[in-house]
Amino acid sequence: MTQQFRGGVAVITGAASGIGTGLARKAASLGMRLVLADVNAPSLHAFAATLDAEVLAVPTDVTQACALEALAEQAWARFGGVDLLFNNAGLMATGFSWEITPERFARCMDVNLGGVLNGIRSFVPRMLKDGRPGRIINTASVGGFLPSPLMSPYSASKFAVVALTESLWGELKMLKAPVDVHLLAPGPVLSGIFDDPFGDAGTNPATQEFVQTMREMQTRNGMTADELAERAFAGIERNDYWLIPHPEHLFDALEKRVEAIVAQKTPLGYF
Repeated sequence: MTQQFRGGVAVITGAASGIGTGLARKAASLGMRLVLADVNAPSLHAFAATLDAEVLAVPTDVTQACALEALAEQAWARFGGVDLLFNNAGLMATGFSWEITPERFARCMDVNLGGVLNGIRSFVPRMLKDGRPGRIINTASVGGFLPSPLMSPYSASKFAVVALTESLWGELKMLKAPVDVHLLAPGPVLSGIFDDPFGDAGTNPATQEFVQTMREMQTRNGMTADELAERAFAGIERNDYWLIPHPEHLFDALEKRVEAIVAQKTPLGYF
């Protein structure tokens, strides 16, 4: 694995916490140079300082197209190109759909989906112009295949990332481009994604109970960000399109979901 990635450049959004930290540490261990982006500037710079690698840390709000343009410009100016682009930034929003404020719902969609799209718009044209092999890895979720009550903005955004990524894969194949695409769909990961998922919807006891259940599942079944990154990079090396670090949390339930759709069963029949 080391030789394939050594000396390459990896761009990672959402790099200062959770999955992003694992991806960055793994890329650094493989001898890659890093461009790390996160909206939390102090955390980003503090984390970047822990890595034994050449790192460009760029505070970035992925919801702003101009910020991704600036990120791409700095990546090319510093390193001359990009080999791996991880569109990874994401956040959680929980609550009954009608109780989540429009602002919080929109923020979840803007980060989880808009951030991926902004990354595609800013980096893909430059990667195509370079004409050299590269890879784009978009972070979705098991929740992008299995919708959940009380997580509607998260599920909707991750379903959209699944569709967007597969469309992008087809478009680049149409062009016979040397840029490959991968979908990363994690299950539970030991991270802070459920630290503050409520907003104004958090006063509902049902929402609070749901989040507590999710936190317990995360603690009980979650893998570390480093374990996830190990599996993700192994899949990238094999050129797997589907990067599914937690097959045990997806495949059986997804099969039941597909069967329910084909049989026209009510949606909750496969949970």
